[in-house]
Parts: sequence; C-alpha cells; structure tokens
Amino acid sequence: MLKIHNLHAGVDDKSILKGIDLEIKPGEIHAIMGPNGSGKSTLASVIAGKEEYEVTKGEILFEGDDIGELSPDERAHKGVFLSFQYPVEIPGVSVTNFIKTAINETRKAQGLSEMPAKDMLKLLREKAELLDIDRKFLSRSLNEGFSGGEKKRNEIFQMAMLDPKLAILDETDSGLDIDALRIVANGVNKLKTDDNAVLVITHYQRLLDYIVPDFVHVLVNGKIVKSGTKELAHELEEKGYDWIKEEVNA
Repeated sequence: MLKIHNLHAGVDDKSILKGIDLEIKPGEIHAIMGPNGSGKSTLASVIAGKEEYEVTKGEILFEGDDIGELSPDERAHKGVFLSFQYPVEIPGVSVTNFIKTAINETRKAQGLSEMPAKDMLKLLREKAELLDIDRKFLSRSLNEGFSGGEKKRNEIFQMAMLDPKLAILDETDSGLDIDALRIVANGVNKLKTDDNAVLVITHYQRLLDYIVPDFVHVLVNGKIVKSGTKELAHELEEKGYDWIKEEVNA
C-alpha cells in the first residue's frame, strides 16, 4: 500500500529526514517511535503532503502510484488520512458540516455524486455510536472548546467517516489521560480491517498496549535505525533510546 524509498526531506534548508525506507501492506499496523526531534512528525507531514516540507530525494508510492507531486487534498482523496497532534479549532463550522463537506469532496474527486442526506445521517449515527460519541457533539463547532480527549476522539470520528486506506496517527496519545487514551485506541481498533493500514507515531509504549502494532520502527536523527515487533516497544520503555543511539554511533 505504501512504499517509501530513500526519502530525504527538510524545511527551510534544514535536512530532517535522511534516507527513510518503509513499506506498509494492507491489514498492517506500524508504529514509529523515537526521541524528540528525530523526524517522526516530519515523516507524517511529508506522507500527507504538507507543503512547507521539501522532498529533496527519494519517492513515496501509494498503491503503486508516485504521490510526491500531489497536493494534500489529492492525497486525501486517494485515501491518505492524517490525524493531527494539535487539531485546529474552526469556529462556526459544525463537526457534521465539516465531515459532510470532506466526504462529498472526496466523492466528487472519485467521480461519484454527493452522498444522499439520509445515507449521510445514517453513517453519522452509526459511527458516533461505534465510537461512543454523544449526538450533541456533532452540532458543536469543530474542536472549539473541546478538551484534549474530545479533540482526539473527533479526529478518530473523522477517520471513521472518511474510511481511509492509510491512517497516520501523529502522537494521538499526547495530552490524553488513560480513559481518553483507551477510548481513542478502541476506536482505531474497531476501524481496522484487512484492507486498510495504520501508521502510529508515538513517544510512549503505553499507546501500543491498546493499539498493538505488527511492526515497530525506531527513528533516530532522520533514519529508521531499528525495526522489530511490539517487543521492541517494551524494550524502549524499559531502557530508553540511549542504547540505540550508542548502537547507531558504534
């Protein structure tokens, strides 16, 4: 589904990613861990097409197509979803209207007509129920006055409604207490199928107790320096990152 080869990228002439190789197949959950400043959020942003980052070398293939030149909305229409670490507040735009617009724009890009109102309503209700979201929540302005947990749950709700092929969760666990973390992780697990894939970016192993990855990759100084199974995340929790940095520098 996603194949990244020798990816170099940076911002304002500063090199951040220094040769990333990564392959994600349908049905898989991959986790990327690493110390602060190692390039984790940059990788998420570059896959999603955030325009302030410049790719200087390498390629990103999504379902076999090179998406390097596509805008963020074109990538989203192909099925790439990015859940933000710090979701933006949009006063005056309700959660429902935001999602309706996003779905219909994607359908338009795929040559489909708008989703009929009754189908949209049914889908909104189904997914709200699945994620244990109060209906009143849907009429509120997007993220305005939301708690950290509500903002993150809203991101997962958007993911449920848009049904992407690849969901990238950028530090979805930051600022969440254990209950909110469990609710968000539960939502991700319910949405997981054999046809979609998830890339989880996190500092902490605790999220991976709830969203269990097939593969864990450690990013240090813009490179994936180690990959393994979920046991690698437990090892990092126990020993920190210094031993990996020592291995890299040896």
